[in-house]
Amino acid sequence: MKASRKLNLVSVEKINQVLQDVATAATENTAFILQENAKDLSRMDPNDPKYDRLMLTGERIKEIASDIRNVSSLPSPLGRILSETSRPNGMKISKISVPFGVIGIIYEARPNVTFDVFSLCLKSGNACVLKGGSDANDSNVAIVKVIQEVLRNHGLDENILSLLPVDREATTELLHAHGLVDLIIPRGSQSLINFVRENSSIPVIETGAGICHTYFDEFGDATKGRAIVNNAKTRRPSVCNALDCLIIHQNRLNDLPVLAELLPESQVIIYADEKSYQALEGKYPSRLLEHATEESFGIEFLSYKMSVKTVTDMEEALDHIATYSSKHSEAIVSEDEDSLEIFRRSVDAAAVYCNVSTAFTDGAQFGLGAEIGISTQKLHARGPMALEELTSYKWIVVGGGQIRAK
Repeated sequence: MKASRKLNLVSVEKINQVLQDVATAATENTAFILQENAKDLSRMDPNDPKYDRLMLTGERIKEIASDIRNVSSLPSPLGRILSETSRPNGMKISKISVPFGVIGIIYEARPNVTFDVFSLCLKSGNACVLKGGSDANDSNVAIVKVIQEVLRNHGLDENILSLLPVDREATTELLHAHGLVDLIIPRGSQSLINFVRENSSIPVIETGAGICHTYFDEFGDATKGRAIVNNAKTRRPSVCNALDCLIIHQNRLNDLPVLAELLPESQVIIYADEKSYQALEGKYPSRLLEHATEESFGIEFLSYKMSVKTVTDMEEALDHIATYSSKHSEAIVSEDEDSLEIFRRSVDAAAVYCNVSTAFTDGAQFGLGAEIGISTQKLHARGPMALEELTSYKWIVVGGGQIRAK
């Protein structure tokens, strides 16, 4: 709490310089960070879907540093006048943006989150308490060490960033740190998010699982669809914006082999319903083609797997999405403006795409610098959360001695 209060008095210029220096320190300490990351990787099966999330590389650290610099270049979200008015009695009332104070982040095997969370919290004037998973502990400890060294060099309280032990007791204490922590944001599996929501006595912003669909409409362009499906599924299959289910209009089943044409290069296993199986049989590698079951839908695969659902019309596609979506990211491929408008207005998701890959659901891609998570709820924040979503507001009332009559 003290670190949070002190942070309110740090200038925007100094915060930006700290972020610039953290970005530089990240790249300068690449060898050290990768050395510690290798320890974490050695304890995980390379076939585990989390392995890619856990893995850091020199190129990924460069990208992380670039995101931190982007955050430093963004306007401060603090002190913005959201509204102001003057009352008849002469009082001037302003509504201004302020930090939450202390934000607790609970996350799993994603060491890049440590950098992302710190940069966004610092820029928005928040202290942060991190609770990473045991899978990434060596990586997280190394990253926090690098960041705290920069904070000390600037004469700032290193407790602006705290990393808790990996044991379950630390999670319980964080979830009940009422009066010390203002907000909890979980990032990880649905089971983690459910646990945090059900056990926290502190307000929670949910960052839900990503069960993402792409609907290839009766009027879809097959060339666009092929590229979009391949990108959404194979770019990074272990991330939450990756494609899990392709929905196809029955009148376009002859185009399904074209839509799936690039997927064998990544060894993507397709779980196809009966009609789509018949359309793919003999035109998609048999070793990668399986019959879908009910369990093939509504699942976040996080790997080179996806399902295919055939529908008779737009309404059936919308029903399927409403039934199985996690309200993260949903896409349509169509050249018909009426279809696009119906989809835009009907789909309940944080991000809705028209002729675009769902891979773009990302704070940096949205021009936010980075993200602290992707909210699938509707209160306060929705979609990629960055600087603006990490602020609250307060009222400032200025007068000249006014008192209220009885």
